[in-house]
Amino acid sequence: MTHSNGSTSNPIGSPARRLTLALIITLAFVVIEVLAGLWSNSLALLTDAAHNFTDVIALALSWVAVRLVLRPAHARRTFGYHRAGILVALINSGTLVLIALGIFYEAVQRLIAPPPVAEDVLIVVGLIAVGVNLGTAWLVHAGSEHDLNLRSAFVHLMGDVLSTIGAVLAGIGIALTGWHVLDPLVSVLIGALILWNAWLIIRESLSILLESTPRDVNLSAMVDDLLAIDGVRGVHDLHVWSISQEVRTLSAHVLTDDVPLSTGAQIQRRINSMLHDKYRIHHSALQLECADCGPGDLYCDLNGHNHDAPPTLTNPH
Repeated sequence: MTHSNGSTSNPIGSPARRLTLALIITLAFVVIEVLAGLWSNSLALLTDAAHNFTDVIALALSWVAVRLVLRPAHARRTFGYHRAGILVALINSGTLVLIALGIFYEAVQRLIAPPPVAEDVLIVVGLIAVGVNLGTAWLVHAGSEHDLNLRSAFVHLMGDVLSTIGAVLAGIGIALTGWHVLDPLVSVLIGALILWNAWLIIRESLSILLESTPRDVNLSAMVDDLLAIDGVRGVHDLHVWSISQEVRTLSAHVLTDDVPLSTGAQIQRRINSMLHDKYRIHHSALQLECADCGPGDLYCDLNGHNHDAPPTLTNPH
């Protein structure tokens, strides 16, 4: 059995400092926005303030996860704390769902009986909020493409950018038409946007926690690539999963000829190089077996019911 570890980007340092700064700015603005929303009687502003408060929680949790990932692996956590970020992403997206449901409930009440809204306050505070949210979103954007934890925080903040733009448009619409119903209508659109983004993060978080094959990995193509490597005669007991969004792992039994240990090591290096370069798999556990060993199953059934599983794929050459 061999293990190949690739380097992954260190999420601590600059991202942690940016999360801290974004948290402080967001918390300060939440207080301002709540006061403005109560003064203007604007649900759109209060909605945005509530969403901003979930951002405070999301940023705090993301900061904790970033710190946890730094901790080294040990006997009780042999993969370290990489999954901490996935758990935080799931929690953050769950708060998004709850806040969206609350927005829908309050918006329905105001659609039934729309109260008057001070549109001038709504517009001014909304414009300030756009700038604040854009700034905090920029602070946590670095690394969010490849880190689900940072992405969940970034989605929280970008949701605020779009919702505050919506609040400003609602204020302008009310000023031009006098239709106060625009305020709860914008809130419904904000809630729908929040809910959709929350679902995307929940889906990916659950996929990682259930150790599903990464969405961009085609196992059939991977098997073909493995069989194309010189010295590989077959593959079975193949598993590919993610520890975090960027840390991918693979385990497989690889059939070879009855070759010397040094030749087997060369085969392993070729396999690891291909997996790293083509599939971004940084950690692989390979067990080489001579072709005389009996064939297993391509995907090992951990329940022991292997009779319906596909057979080992072998190289005919």
